[in-house]
Amino acid sequence: MTRIGISDLDIFPLSLGGNVFGWTADRETSFAILDAYHSGGGDFIDTADAYSAWVPGNTGGDSERIIGEWLASRRPENVVVATKVSQHPEFKGLSAKNVRAAAEASLQRLGVDTLDLYYAHFDDATVPLEETVAAFGDLVSDGLVRYTAISNYSADRIREWVGLARAAGSALPVAIQPHYNLVHRNEVEEQIVPIAEEFDLSLVPYYALAAGFLTGKYRSTDAAGETSPRAEGASKYATDHGLRIIDALEGIGQAHGVSIAATALAWLRSQPAVAAPIASASRVEQIADLLDGARVQLTAEEISELTEVSAWSPARV
Repeated sequence: MTRIGISDLDIFPLSLGGNVFGWTADRETSFAILDAYHSGGGDFIDTADAYSAWVPGNTGGDSERIIGEWLASRRPENVVVATKVSQHPEFKGLSAKNVRAAAEASLQRLGVDTLDLYYAHFDDATVPLEETVAAFGDLVSDGLVRYTAISNYSADRIREWVGLARAAGSALPVAIQPHYNLVHRNEVEEQIVPIAEEFDLSLVPYYALAAGFLTGKYRSTDAAGETSPRAEGASKYATDHGLRIIDALEGIGQAHGVSIAATALAWLRSQPAVAAPIASASRVEQIADLLDGARVQLTAEEISELTEVSAWSPARV
């Protein structure tokens, strides 16, 4: 198990992404995915109030509702659910009033009394940061939220958030959720990891498998022309450099008897400040690879090999 920041949240070191629930996974499939993840030892589920408002016919909160129905049906013990605020169609932004209303709506959809981990999903420059920080602190003081966290914020704004919370004696964030994986490293490693280490914040990276590219599905540079709903995000990495990363993952994975995806997750788990990568599954058959990714231990040499082959600079593109 892994502890998130300075919190008492001890979690399985792989978070199940709920972005697909109500989108590429219907209710029945979502339940099967959650069952497989939990029966395999998983206990850390990530979602957001906006998931999946972009799907025709959905309203936002769709993922939370499915997770809430699963929690009510299965009544699992010690499951940690993280959700986020700022992007729901009815609860846009991070004003104090909106943060409170969105949290109450998330609590109702999830069917819980307290949100374990509550993220500011995206920075909101239209609201003074003091107001947002105070609103999150009040949620903790009032028992609606156990711990607060930050997603998609710059290092400077994270530092400012922590400073404001300290000055006010308010709840300090315990985690940062950045975009981080083997093909998207520089910004996080140069700017976010140092501040996470300075303030004892854990990283819970999203896009841990680069929208599917790091599963090895795209093994040719010809894949760059793919246009299916989820393929566009992944296929852009199908460059010569990206394919060298896949080849290295495959070789190392074979030595451990695990998949390319599991190996990519294991590398990310090994990085400074990372507590648990987030990865989603649209089919129950994909869960085994995610569970492997939480357990396989790469050698120092294997980690170095992947770090070296994935090193990126503008001159190489």
